[in-house]
Amino acid sequence: MNKKTLFFYIYFSSFAIVSCSTESVIVNNTKTPTDTIASNQPAATVYVTSSDRAYELTKSSVTLKPGQASSATNRILLDTLTRYQTMDGFGGAITGSTCYNLLRMTDTDRAKFLKQTFSTTEGYGFSYIRVAIGCSDFSLSEYTCCDKAGIENFGLTNEETNYVIPVLKEILAINPNLKIMAAPWTAPRWMKVTEPSGSVPYNSWTSGHVATKYFQDYATYFVKWIQAFQLNGINIFAVTPQNEPLNGGNSASTLMFWSEEQTFIRDALGPKLLEVGLNTNIYAYDHNYDEYTYPLNIYNDAKAASYIAGAAFHNYLGNKSALLNVHDKSDKGLLFTEASIGEWNNGRSLKARLIDDMNEISLGTVNNWCTGVIIWNLMLNTDKGPNRNGGCQSCYGAVDISTSDYKTITKNSHYFIIGQLSAVVKPGAIRIGTVNGISLSGITSAAFVNPDGSYSVVLSNSNSVVQVVTISDGTNFFNYSCPANSVVSFLWKKT
Repeated sequence: MNKKTLFFYIYFSSFAIVSCSTESVIVNNTKTPTDTIASNQPAATVYVTSSDRAYELTKSSVTLKPGQASSATNRILLDTLTRYQTMDGFGGAITGSTCYNLLRMTDTDRAKFLKQTFSTTEGYGFSYIRVAIGCSDFSLSEYTCCDKAGIENFGLTNEETNYVIPVLKEILAINPNLKIMAAPWTAPRWMKVTEPSGSVPYNSWTSGHVATKYFQDYATYFVKWIQAFQLNGINIFAVTPQNEPLNGGNSASTLMFWSEEQTFIRDALGPKLLEVGLNTNIYAYDHNYDEYTYPLNIYNDAKAASYIAGAAFHNYLGNKSALLNVHDKSDKGLLFTEASIGEWNNGRSLKARLIDDMNEISLGTVNNWCTGVIIWNLMLNTDKGPNRNGGCQSCYGAVDISTSDYKTITKNSHYFIIGQLSAVVKPGAIRIGTVNGISLSGITSAAFVNPDGSYSVVLSNSNSVVQVVTISDGTNFFNYSCPANSVVSFLWKKT
C-alpha cells in the first residue's frame, strides 16, 4: 500500500459508521461495503433522517471506543451530574379524522403502521397521545358527549365507540405504557353563555363561555368521560380544561379566560377528580406562547395551583423562550401539546421543514424544560381531511395517506421529529447536561439518561455539508459523520 492509498484509507476509516441492516458504512453521505460489527463489540444504535430523504429514521450502529477523545474539537461530553426534567414521552394527536383514515386501511396495513410507530421493540416507540373530549376541528361531526341538557344525559357517541376507542385499544395493545392526555374543544352548548359569569344563553359550537352555574356539571362531564374511557381499558393520564381557551373562532371552541379557568380548576375540576379518586393530571392553558402569563396568573391562587401539574403550550404565536419564562417563575411542569404543518409553511417539503421543526418543536421545547412533545394529527389523508368547516382546511398530518388506496403513506417532518426522540429517549428519562460541547455552528443537541441507565443524544445538523461529531460519556466515545441537513439520534449503554 503506497502512502497516498494509506492516507485515504486512514482518513475514511476514521469516519466509518457501521450499518447493521445493510452491512455498510456511511462516509460523507455515501455507503461503502464493510464488515458487520462483531456481536461482542459495544456499539451505539443510530437513527438518521435527512431532509433529502436519503435517510428516513434509518437505523444503523457505530462502535464505541474506550476513552474520552479529549482532543476532539466538536465533542459532546455528557455531564450526568447536571440533571433537568424527567421526560413523559413524545407522540401525536389521535383525532377523529386520524381514526377515520386508519380504519380505512386494511387490518394488516394498519397493524404494520401502528407497530412501526408505537412499538418499543419493533418500532419508534411513540409514547404520548392527545385526544379530544367530544369533537375537535378534525372530527367527523360537531358534538359533545352531553348534547341534551342535563349532565345525567352524558354518553359516549359514535365517534368514540366506533373510531377513537377501537384505535386506542389497538395502540395500547402494542404499547400498554402509553400516556394519553385529553382536552375539550367545546363545552356542551346548553352550558354556554355569551359573557363570563353571564346568563344570556349562547347556543353555538363556536365561541361562548361556560356559565359559572354549570362549573360543577362541567367538572362532572370530565369525570364521566374519563370513567367511560376507563371502562374501555383506557386510562387518561392528563387533561386540560380547554383547548386554546383564547381562540373563539375555531370549530369547535369555547373561550375560557384565565380567571374562569382558575375558578373552574379550584372550585370544580380539581375537587371533583379528587373526590372520585382519579389521579388524572391537570395542565393549565393549552395555548400559544404569546400569552404565557395565563398559567402564571392561575398559579397565584394557591388552592387552584395545588391541583395543577403544569402548563401546556402550542407554538402558533409567540416564541419558545416563553417556556423558560414560565419555568423560572413557577415550580410547575411544562408540556408541549400542539403544532401543525400545512400549506402555509410548505409542510410536505422535508427540505423546508425538517431542521426548523426539530429545532423549534422537539429540541427547542425539550431544552426549555418540557416533559413531553405532542404534535397535531398523526394521520390525515391527501385531501387534508376529513376536517370541519371553520377549522383548518389546509393542515397536513404527521403522515398523509393516499385517498386512492388508503395504503400509500408519506411521512412528513412531524413524524420524523417525534420518531427521532421517541426511538432513543424513553419515558422516565432525565435530561442531562453536556460540557465541552459543540463548538461547531449549526449543531443543536440534547442529552438524556434513560431509566435503564442507557444514554441518548439527539442532535440536528443544519449545515449543508456533512459534519463529524464526537460523543463521549466519559468512559467511551464514538465519532459520527452527520449527513447534511439531518437529525441524528444515538442510544448506548455505558461499558
